[in-house]
Amino acid sequence: MALRQILTEPNKILREKSLFVEKVDEDLQKLMDDMLETMYAAPGIGLAAIQVGIPKRIIVLDIASKDGERNPMFFVNPEIIEKSENNSTYEEGCLSVPGQFAEIDRPDKCHIKYLDYHGLSKEIKAEGMLATCIQHEIDHLDGILFIDYLSKLKKSMIIKKLSKQKKAIERIVV
Repeated sequence: MALRQILTEPNKILREKSLFVEKVDEDLQKLMDDMLETMYAAPGIGLAAIQVGIPKRIIVLDIASKDGERNPMFFVNPEIIEKSENNSTYEEGCLSVPGQFAEIDRPDKCHIKYLDYHGLSKEIKAEGMLATCIQHEIDHLDGILFIDYLSKLKKSMIIKKLSKQKKAIERIVV
């Protein structure tokens, strides 16, 4: 397994729509293993392949408590079949939008179909934090970040701040 670089906003790759995966093979499983290791190291609870520069419809999640057993979940070609009409609000953050958090309303339940780590077709009915996290990561596959749900002003302030941080880091590295 290897750590991958997580892309941060602003980055046009994060706004790309990810491509459907034809089959789950050893190369794809290695990518998912790398993504999981990268997510844990960050640390985070979810990561989409596009966040490491791979425009494929793949997400990894682990919302288990930090002290508890790890419970990694792998979703290839995840598709929301149904969403609840009731919303819940969670404070969201994102590895691609470091240091920024905001309360976001999303459906409190969703039904998803996907392929698992071995390419087997699965379905899951998620609620609460799991539903929020899955929807957040599926948004990534469509080029959407959680900051896109904020007002234009809040979003532009966050992007401006991230741009300044990126430029400061680039000056140090160069």
